[in-house]
Amino acid sequence: MADRGGRRIAIGADHAGYHVKERIKEFLQQQGHEVIDFGTHSEDAVDYPDYAQQVAQSVASAEVDRGVLVCGTGIGTAMVANKFPGIRAANCNDTYTARMAKEHTDANVLTVGARVVDADHAIAIVKEWLNARFEGGRHQRRLDKIADIERAHIMAREK
Repeated sequence: MADRGGRRIAIGADHAGYHVKERIKEFLQQQGHEVIDFGTHSEDAVDYPDYAQQVAQSVASAEVDRGVLVCGTGIGTAMVANKFPGIRAANCNDTYTARMAKEHTDANVLTVGARVVDADHAIAIVKEWLNARFEGGRHQRRLDKIADIERAHIMAREK
């Protein structure tokens, strides 16, 4: 699938990321994406795992094509999202790592830190990530290895 225009993108944030999430959501909608906003919807204190889980589940189940999460640093939401099978969440607070996250690891969830970057920079990061293309090749081999590790751990838990 192409990453330009017309994608279904889940978005979520905690209270620290609320304002940046709102700006990213507006940008995505202006670019023609359908945005599914899982919240939070205010600056009232909340727990980031609640929102990161909803976004990650929607990506993992293919309800949406991609996910964007915003918390204070982007670290916590990335940790939560990466607990879900098939999720490759990358915490990116600059455009270079956002591009590499897509080109080399086909990251399907992007996390950013609202206390690390301002809203304009966060939008530039999202834009870079969405416009980048997964390169495949040697990178696909590595993703296959990650998937094998994931499957092995799931199977071990089921025993």
